[in-house]
Amino acid sequence: MLNFYKLIEILVSLQSLVITTMLPVYIPLQFIDKSINNFEIPITWQIPTIILLTLIFHKEVVLRAFSIYIFVGLFIAPVFHQGGSLGYLLTPNFGYLLGVYPLIKIIDNLNANNKIYVGNFLINGFIAICAMHFTGIFYNFIQIIFFSQLNIFLYNLGKYSVGKIGYHFLMLLPLLLLIKPINYLKNSK
Repeated sequence: MLNFYKLIEILVSLQSLVITTMLPVYIPLQFIDKSINNFEIPITWQIPTIILLTLIFHKEVVLRAFSIYIFVGLFIAPVFHQGGSLGYLLTPNFGYLLGVYPLIKIIDNLNANNKIYVGNFLINGFIAICAMHFTGIFYNFIQIIFFSQLNIFLYNLGKYSVGKIGYHFLMLLPLLLLIKPINYLKNSK
């Protein structure tokens, strides 16, 4: 049975997931003419937020919030990055959403061992992001088996994994700034 604090944690996690799914990542670039142009990175803040929530809360809270998020995206409202509904099951994006489950499990190992240090965080972060991408690639491969279109598999592999995994690794760097405050909060309880 959920207590009141767990319910609040789940609602905060769910709200954070929905909001960060819709926030693109921009890098401001200043060129010679002193105007600022933005370079849009093809990802959102969702993965760093899930990692952050997993470091703050227990795995069960984040897993429940993420499961509610998937339910809402499939059956209620289009809260996913590129839409929603049951038709989203046929897109390669859904495989990467399923890949968030092993990502949460791997990042939660830091909480279980109470070893949230820079080196451990980076190692587990790289492993977690690779697990997420392998799950997405496997889901895409299963789709290709059913639809018999190998050329789409290679296109999706380039677009959804090769084109984004470097950015996902890069998004671990801002989280490094939050490791000491998270450790302080966890140890002060």
